[in-house]
Amino acid sequence: MTLILFIIAKVIFMLLNYSDHPFTAGDMISVICHGLSLDLSTALYFLILPFFITLISMWWSHLQLQAVLNIYYAIIAFMLMSAFIADTSLYPFWGFKLDASCLQYLETPTEVRASVSGFYMTVRLILLIAGSYAIYRLYKAISLWTKAPSQRRSATISNLLFIPLFIIGIRGGLDESTTNIGQVYFSQNQFLNHSAVNPVFSFLSSFEKTASNIVDYDFFSQHECDALMKDLYPTTSEATDTLLTTTRPDIVIVLMESAGDIFEKVMPHLRRLKKEGIDFTACYGNTWRTDRGTVCTYSGYPSFPTSSVMKMPKKTNHLPGIASSLREAGYQTSYLYGGDINFTNMRSFLVTTGWEKLTWKADYSNEDQNSAKWGVRDDITFNTLYEQIAAIDTTADHQRQLFGFSTLSSHEPWDVPLKRLDQEIPNAFYYLDTCIGDFIDKLKQLPQWKNLLIIFLPDHSIDYGHYTEALQERNKIPMVWTGGAVKAPRQVTKLCNQTDLAATLLAQLQLPHDQYRWSRDVLSASYRYPFAVHNYNNGFTVADSTGFIAFDLESNRLVTNGSGEASRLVRMGKAILQATTADLKVMGTK
Repeated sequence: MTLILFIIAKVIFMLLNYSDHPFTAGDMISVICHGLSLDLSTALYFLILPFFITLISMWWSHLQLQAVLNIYYAIIAFMLMSAFIADTSLYPFWGFKLDASCLQYLETPTEVRASVSGFYMTVRLILLIAGSYAIYRLYKAISLWTKAPSQRRSATISNLLFIPLFIIGIRGGLDESTTNIGQVYFSQNQFLNHSAVNPVFSFLSSFEKTASNIVDYDFFSQHECDALMKDLYPTTSEATDTLLTTTRPDIVIVLMESAGDIFEKVMPHLRRLKKEGIDFTACYGNTWRTDRGTVCTYSGYPSFPTSSVMKMPKKTNHLPGIASSLREAGYQTSYLYGGDINFTNMRSFLVTTGWEKLTWKADYSNEDQNSAKWGVRDDITFNTLYEQIAAIDTTADHQRQLFGFSTLSSHEPWDVPLKRLDQEIPNAFYYLDTCIGDFIDKLKQLPQWKNLLIIFLPDHSIDYGHYTEALQERNKIPMVWTGGAVKAPRQVTKLCNQTDLAATLLAQLQLPHDQYRWSRDVLSASYRYPFAVHNYNNGFTVADSTGFIAFDLESNRLVTNGSGEASRLVRMGKAILQATTADLKVMGTK
């Protein structure tokens, strides 16, 4: 019966995600067939306790045994229904199967609720209760076996013979490799692969890879890994090209929530700024979530497929930071965020990496705090940032300022006050762009504009339409430098990552950046091999002049082969993952 429930859940999962991921009836059959091995293994796990209770019941027909089973069935029913609902509901947002990382967001339920409506949650709560009860009744209908005394011994022996089959089924066979998610992957279409994965198995098996843990990636010997990493991340600058009119501008860094280049068409003001300022035309995001992207941007530190550095205070205490580097150079630093700054350990990261003054949702009126589901909407916070910049002393020897700002309105549930486009997601980015345009137009009227450098880039991009992690365009992000401190408009066409902001900016200010071991000065002559990497949930991508590859770590195979040197790029991506993970593991232990 459990196996049948898993199959039904797969069908429902696919049907409810059909609009974003079309498939055929043949695809559904293939998903069911390829997923059977993982479904069977998971079902056998749940059968262990009933199996042994059944054996005991042959010798001891006590009512307590049925009571124990009923409690067990209730727990399993609730667990299964929770997994089915969570998996189907989260997939459109996350683009990967249910895993233990969802538990981290339960620490801040207010922020979770901000992404969805009350009706959305109510419907799923009703489904959870009703579905759990229905599954429980199905299990409860299975009664314990009863055997005559003369049959007990033979029945017990025959049932004990099933134990090796249990072990083999749970293990996934007699081969060296045990049951794993990758065994059900069969298609170049990741949605079909994800559909074949059992959500309960995915959730339980991911506990060893939660965001607060560090997964070891031992692809190569240390010598081979070092050889593959040679010269990939230069930490010194040589003959850096100069973009600015001053080495000590006042600086604003704006992290635009989710604003990948795929939304450029609905952001005309950002397109204008690209023409007016410095446009890094081949910049790529390192990661897929805000907590990761914030670390990548401000600390120049890499992202990881399953680990979130921001959630590791013992590690973030040892990270470098643009804010701390500029404080040493005499800057005052302040950060602005209209949401809950305690979400995903954000406050700890900001404070330990050099941000002095923090302004967040709690600093606004109740009306402003409730202006959007995630907190204070962007037009209000952009105005706060404008006022902070307008307060800068304009005397020549004033103390320089660094402002950091994370926007939040371009995030589900996409609740913005401006309704200009029919589709809610593009409309949210159009609204963000309108806020940017108004902000810049007002700043240009201030005397502070002359000494101002404003950097726009997103924390990450998102899956949208056909843009998935399998496509290079999905993670292309804008990085635009504008303001009166910019010497002249130009394009920087070298491939780079958002992690390269730290080294590139500090080099422009003629400050050392050798402590940013994973950030490269894109304008330096030492940057001889342009490439970009990106990590997503259990996968990575690499792009260089030869093309683009996407590699899935679960199935250990290429998802996208868009390079004539794919094998080399895979080896390089694995070496970077191994080296960066090793660096994270030893951080703070010496």
